[in-house]
Amino acid sequence: MLRSRGVLPHLCLAFLTSSVSLVGLLASVPTAGAQDLRARIDSLTRAAGAEVAVAYRTLDGRDELLVRADADFHAASTMKVPVMIELFRQVDAGKVTLDASLPVSNAFKSIVDGSPYSLEVTDDSDEGAIYRSIGKTLTLRELCVAMITVSSNLATNLLIEKLGVENIQRTVKALGADGMRVRRGVEDSKAFQQGLNNVTTARGLLVLLDAIASGKAASPASTREMIDILQQQKFNDAIPAGLPPGTAVAHKTGTITRIQHDAGIVYATRPYVLIVLVRGIQDEKKGHALIADISRQIFAQAQAAPAKPTAVKSRE
Repeated sequence: MLRSRGVLPHLCLAFLTSSVSLVGLLASVPTAGAQDLRARIDSLTRAAGAEVAVAYRTLDGRDELLVRADADFHAASTMKVPVMIELFRQVDAGKVTLDASLPVSNAFKSIVDGSPYSLEVTDDSDEGAIYRSIGKTLTLRELCVAMITVSSNLATNLLIEKLGVENIQRTVKALGADGMRVRRGVEDSKAFQQGLNNVTTARGLLVLLDAIASGKAASPASTREMIDILQQQKFNDAIPAGLPPGTAVAHKTGTITRIQHDAGIVYATRPYVLIVLVRGIQDEKKGHALIADISRQIFAQAQAAPAKPTAVKSRE
């Protein structure tokens, strides 16, 4: 079951109300190197009792931090990023157009045995918007926007069915994001029971978001439109909540039971890509708060680090 709830970031209040230990951590971030930053993230992770993977890289390529970046996590809704990329690559190739209409239905086939299954509107996070169009048509653009901004599962499955899961995974491989493995649509219970899930690593998502940010994921026009869609994200209580108000972020969240993820491009003075994957926290608000704390640490480091090739890199 994929759910997510968003709140607007209130950074100033967060700084004032943070715990004493977190304030102490923040105080010295501006002068900390990558190794010290990793230690601070490890401290936050231990305090939360979670498994966390982090991948951070400035767009100039001069500052990077990888923490458990190759550990496998259930991808949750972050797998919708490669679905979007494949859509735009097919647009670039002339195979589809964003204004093409697609019939909206709620009937899909399990990858296990081809048996039919459908999605429950109560388990989706789009508040029924796409479900109200069942029996009608929506454009591929409308489905893509719903898939990313409100994380519509129904829109996702319709796009996967249209684009082809094999094509999506082929594009992932072509971009070098081997840690992301898209196997199926959402809510295929039989596949879930057999462990046939969509999986990602922090590094895999880093590669995909960096490809979008750098204009390499598709044509320049398509990557600009992807960034615009990601910036319309409605759920903003993770990475954006750790940033100064008004900081532009193009990102995609992913939340299921005991899983909270956020993957985004942060357009700060020194823009960067940040991926935070969290596993093991039951309360999703606490998981999102942990991501916001890590985001706050990364932001301070990114803006303090010298913009020159000698910046320290830390790899696991």
